[in-house]
Amino acid sequence: MKSRQHHDSISPLPIKNGVAPNRLWLPEGPWETVFDFFLSCFPHLTVEDCAARFERGEVVTSTGVAFSKTSQYLSGEHLYFYRELKSEIDVPFEEHIVYQDDNILVADKPHFLPVAPTGQYLHNTLLVRLRNKLSIDELELCHRLDRETAGLVLLSKSKQLRACYHSLFAERNITKVYHALAPPINQELPTTFRCRLGKGEPYFRMKPVDGEANSETHVELLEKRGSLNLYQLKPVTGRKHQLRVHMCSLGAPIHNDPIYPQLSGRLPEDFSKPLALLAKELHFVDPLSGCSHSFISKQCL
Repeated sequence: MKSRQHHDSISPLPIKNGVAPNRLWLPEGPWETVFDFFLSCFPHLTVEDCAARFERGEVVTSTGVAFSKTSQYLSGEHLYFYRELKSEIDVPFEEHIVYQDDNILVADKPHFLPVAPTGQYLHNTLLVRLRNKLSIDELELCHRLDRETAGLVLLSKSKQLRACYHSLFAERNITKVYHALAPPINQELPTTFRCRLGKGEPYFRMKPVDGEANSETHVELLEKRGSLNLYQLKPVTGRKHQLRVHMCSLGAPIHNDPIYPQLSGRLPEDFSKPLALLAKELHFVDPLSGCSHSFISKQCL
């Protein structure tokens, strides 16, 4: 059972230490109490830990009423709670703010830092770090980068503005430029690679599948660096792992990729081999101010 981080006008809990509450829907099921259901969703938590949350009134209804350990189970309701981690992977690299105005912020994210809470990461994420650093609880991601990828990330300074800036990506009104180090490609460059991306195995991987193309990337050689080349990648679409799969399909998997062409088994705590992929540039016209923005990461591969 997965819970979703959630905060909007109907959320009964505020953002706490930069972390938004999670929301969990109560489906039809055999549970007698909400507490029984909560235990079944999080088998890694002890009964004592879960009981303490209910006793502190930290698991609430959509109207903010706290559930008790004996609250009757009601399917169709939502419960809200704060996610906690007993231990979290420390990411010893700092993000940097490239630009900010009244509406947006552009950050330069290091390798290995997730953009948002997920899995073993909660406070060591770009979004939570920036919310706490700037005391802006309303800060929202307008798009995402993989944890392994470094570079520029656009955020809005309020949830009301997020849709406006997210539409730049959804409607392809923003130019994204990446740099990547990879082996030589055995074909004439520049080139444009297109394919249909679908789910791979295991579940978090992607792969080319039959059908009409739903992903497109322009690939250009910038310079040769011994056994590796520096490439400029311009994605037209924004599919999950698109650049990594496209380069792999061209016979040039990105240097230090722990997922493509095969899983490396590298531990999350291993920071010795950063993926050689950098979100180097963002160019767009601000949909509210009409200003033309061009941002370039100070990081280099």
